[in-house]
Amino acid sequence: MAYSAAMKQAIGAVREQLADAGFGLADSRFAHHGVHSVDPHAPLVLVACSGGRDSLALAAVAHTVASAWGMRCGAVIVDHGMQPGSALVAQRAAAQCDLLGLTPVLVRTVHVRVGGEGAEAAARDARYEALAAAARELGAAAVLLAHTRDDQAEGVLIGLIRTGGVDAVAGMPARQTVHGVRFVRPLLAVSRAQTTAICMDLGLEWWDDPTNGDAFAPDEPLPADYPLRSRVRHTLLPFLNEFAGRDMAERLAQGARVARRDVEWLDECTSRVFDECVRLERRGVSCEARIDATRLATQPQALRFRVIARVLAICAPGSGTAHVDAVEALISQWHGQGPVQLPSKHSANRKKHVIRVCEDVTHANRRHSRQD
Repeated sequence: MAYSAAMKQAIGAVREQLADAGFGLADSRFAHHGVHSVDPHAPLVLVACSGGRDSLALAAVAHTVASAWGMRCGAVIVDHGMQPGSALVAQRAAAQCDLLGLTPVLVRTVHVRVGGEGAEAAARDARYEALAAAARELGAAAVLLAHTRDDQAEGVLIGLIRTGGVDAVAGMPARQTVHGVRFVRPLLAVSRAQTTAICMDLGLEWWDDPTNGDAFAPDEPLPADYPLRSRVRHTLLPFLNEFAGRDMAERLAQGARVARRDVEWLDECTSRVFDECVRLERRGVSCEARIDATRLATQPQALRFRVIARVLAICAPGSGTAHVDAVEALISQWHGQGPVQLPSKHSANRKKHVIRVCEDVTHANRRHSRQD
């Protein structure tokens, strides 16, 4: 079969990312030309398919690569139930995955509980939980996500708008573990134009999320109640392309790849220092941390902040940059100041060389006097 240029590049990208994730030829028979049946016990990868152009293109490409390597390739479609007709969209996506030859193909319906972080974040959390559960149920080796180069660029801009810092510039990792399941993003070097071309070449009918704002003219701004990602895609990124006179999605994605290497090294260093300086005590759903302030003070400032941010993410979810700064000041600017109030009725309190992060100051002081 003759593949288009877009299909060839996407196949190469998927092969490279799967190889980097430790996958390869699962059966020596597939090293030779001919028709071979895939072993029913061969490694299974699952494509997270929404029915959009990116995930349908990934389904086609991943199935092609898996078939050539003697691996199995299935799909999971998550219906969030947040838009009219979502069940029909999920059924159509499943039908197209079936036609492409993916098996098994599962449809999972989730209930999205919208909290303080908004509907988009709540839907994402529910989706990852459903995908991870399906992977565990089927014994899948990995779940493949269809984020493209354009998604990476948009994510970098959103991160800079919301938080900033090197982690924002680094964007999404090509591989990560969520809920104990390995997730791989093999299309981060592939553009949305290329996934569109693949779907058109293969006659795949994709679904466009109406919140993307595709119905609006390019020079017409999206309403403020549209998701930030949609407004970045529709207005900000095209403006940057015109302003810079180049494809800024490619440039931002390239920068993310470089920054990701730095972030991964920082994360490794952070894990080492965390193990040396922090003791966690878990009690059911809550936890308490003891930070050795004297030892952590000897580390570079960048690592101090990252260790503290990791502690607060575990023990006091919802903490922001200001909270990290305030706890770090208990080390770098220590002069006997009082406790730092944190979200979820937690606090950080220093006594002698130990900083305790726990549910309340009274509890921290009481436990501190017993153990120090």
